Amino acid sequence: MGQALDIAPATGKLGILTPGMGAVASTAFAGIVAARKGLAAPIGSLTQMAHIRLGHRSEGRNPLIREFVPLASLDDIVFGGWDPISPNALEAARTSGVLSKDDLAPLSAELEGVVAMDAVFDQRWVKRLDGVRVKTGATKWDLVEQLMADIERFRQENDCDRLVMIWCGSTEAYQEPEGVHQTVAAFEAGLRSNHEAIAPSQMYAYAAIASGVPFGNGAPNLAIDIPCMDELAATNNVPLTGKDFKTGQTLMKTILAPGFKARMLGLRGWYSTNILGNRDGEVLDDPENFKTKEMSKLGVLDTILQPEVYPELYGNIDHVVRINYYPPRGDNKEGWDAIDIFGWMGYPMQIKVDFLCRDSILAAPIVLDLALFLDLAQRAGQAGIQEWLSFYWKAPQTSAGHEPEHDLFIQQTKLKNTLREWMGEDAVTHSEAG
Repeated sequence: MGQALDIAPATGKLGILTPGMGAVASTAFAGIVAARKGLAAPIGSLTQMAHIRLGHRSEGRNPLIREFVPLASLDDIVFGGWDPISPNALEAARTSGVLSKDDLAPLSAELEGVVAMDAVFDQRWVKRLDGVRVKTGATKWDLVEQLMADIERFRQENDCDRLVMIWCGSTEAYQEPEGVHQTVAAFEAGLRSNHEAIAPSQMYAYAAIASGVPFGNGAPNLAIDIPCMDELAATNNVPLTGKDFKTGQTLMKTILAPGFKARMLGLRGWYSTNILGNRDGEVLDDPENFKTKEMSKLGVLDTILQPEVYPELYGNIDHVVRINYYPPRGDNKEGWDAIDIFGWMGYPMQIKVDFLCRDSILAAPIVLDLALFLDLAQRAGQAGIQEWLSFYWKAPQTSAGHEPEHDLFIQQTKLKNTLREWMGEDAVTHSEAG
């Protein structure tokens, strides 16, 4: 066994702050409250439901993750956030329509008490939404200062020992990094001069990191995968993770593609299309916002299949992704995949997948896990990008110069081995020797 890290205990309250209190955040809050009341199991949450093998398999040590590592208790979590539309988490839950009236009824008091703070909102980045509960200020620096004041006020009013921030807001219009994103000094100057390339998600990320609060980016926005945020996180010893919650169609790709590669089956094409009717679908109906999401979703297959290593199997793939806004479906996204594979002697085969998923139901446990794991990372003295959390992301962020890992099963092994090593246990390789 190795040397365990000195991890501070999870004492006191943990505040989860979400920029965006729509379908995903309100569903996450409701599920956590329901689990605390014993009304529903936290299904889909590794921190609450998953076991972790320790040592040789003959030892029979297989505790729950939450019993193995010192995570915050669900009973110690308090919620907060910002939203440009919804006044509180209960109204957000009712409007999104993810959860039934019967399920919301016993949770209504707690959810109604989670009052949204006025948001930093700029319609330039989400043209299809109209913000009505928004902050005003002469400069973006003024708005960031208001966010930092919100963070500190929430900390004090809720008697929180620690905070984490998880972006649950909309996908912003596509952008590439610019000079203003290269250093903290350049970014701060850009805030003061109202630089047009500084998006709201970056302002929340700056406010969090400058306040010592870990940040997870649940959308494909260019929020923390820019050099200035790496610099700020290193200076303030803050862990970061992103980006874009891995929920429906991309989750299926990271399950199926490793299977094709493991069996050395060839892939000629993968056509993916979605219909989605919630606020996310409305935002993604704009071409610039869809481009941000498309870039996140398209990167999965190449990394898993390694066409440069297996050109005869994966060197000529047509990979197409489409998303269509269809209001009648609400949050119940439907994703179709037409997959063209080939096998022995080049004979073609087809696989069809029709995933009628509930987007926020799949995202909600990710919010919980990321909050608990980021809090753990900070108490363990970790800072910067937490690659071991790639399991949760469509487009995992890595340290400079490293390619992301998209294979779900390798990601799971990396996550669990990180926890083992932090706690002084040996990594599990699943070799014959162990």
